Amino acid sequence: MKKLLLLIFFLISACSSIPKNTADGCSIFSERYLWYKHAKKTERKWGTPIYIQLAIIKMESDFDWLAKPKRQKIFKVIPYKRPSSSFGYSQAVKGTWKQYKQETGNKFATRTRFKDSVDFIGWYTNKTEKLLKISKKDAFKQYIAYHEGWGNYKNYKSNQKVILLAKKVQNQSNKYKKQLNRCSNSLNRKKYIIF
Repeated sequence: MKKLLLLIFFLISACSSIPKNTADGCSIFSERYLWYKHAKKTERKWGTPIYIQLAIIKMESDFDWLAKPKRQKIFKVIPYKRPSSSFGYSQAVKGTWKQYKQETGNKFATRTRFKDSVDFIGWYTNKTEKLLKISKKDAFKQYIAYHEGWGNYKNYKSNQKVILLAKKVQNQSNKYKKQLNRCSNSLNRKKYIIF
């Protein structure tokens, strides 16, 4: 029984391992072609460009499906609680994830599935555009709203840490955009997956 559980664990972790080069969109999708299909579907459904979806995930979890915030420490040694309930590729918190599932009807969505994570990002950026009038192509402001939440967005100018993070997301999204322009034809032609 232990061997079977160990085998299942290795199969799951092999399927969900982090891509080798998370800074290159073409490399990510050459390793995970189904991810491209899911990101493309999100772009069609919500209007959120693939390069922005990737840039948000890169910043939030660096494509680690089990990513969580580090635990706080008591006396700098004893592990304590985590600062938030963020989890998975998108680092969505429990409350916002629950809202997403209710509003989209995607009741079986899980934060550890790439398909659901990019759909969540599409839903979130779409709501940001409606609520705050921020274009889905504006990586800088979209990320600030994503990180801070819709209610706290207006206070970001005094938060230098968030501004620096948003600039990194903007730079990364520009890189992903250039990279995907290079390989989008081959990605769109690829229709079959050989196992």
